[in-house]
Amino acid sequence: MATGSVQVYHGEGRGKSSAALGKGIRAASEGKDVFVIQFLKGKTDAEMEFIKRLEPEIKFFRFEKSEENFNELSEEEQREEVQNIRNGLNFAKKVLSTGECDMLILDEVLGILENNLVEEEDLQNIINARSEDTDLIMTGTVLSEAFKPQIDEIYRIISEK
Repeated sequence: MATGSVQVYHGEGRGKSSAALGKGIRAASEGKDVFVIQFLKGKTDAEMEFIKRLEPEIKFFRFEKSEENFNELSEEEQREEVQNIRNGLNFAKKVLSTGECDMLILDEVLGILENNLVEEEDLQNIINARSEDTDLIMTGTVLSEAFKPQIDEIYRIISEK
């Protein structure tokens, strides 16, 4: 019997990545292999240092090279980062198709669609690569209606105050 699911945390509020990482910590505490691939976020040394302490239980990947947020980069730097983002998506698809992990968290992956850096089909292919036993969690601000039929759980995060 299939136990995996596709989950999305989206909305304007803060806490989407934290909620997804919380699910990852819970899964890792149960002995599951958890991978996190982060997109579009600038990295800080303190944040990276903390996340690295979660390894080897949670493996963290970031294919973008810049320490700045994507929107703060020059056009040339953005073009380079788009290729790095595509490399991250290809890695995600490989991880899902080979069953390398029990849970894959694609942090801010919806943002690459929102910014028109990849096509909906690219993300659709990743979802389709998932085995029925693997959990896939995606985060971002905007969730396209096209994906809703394939998603098992949708959480909309909003700020009330």
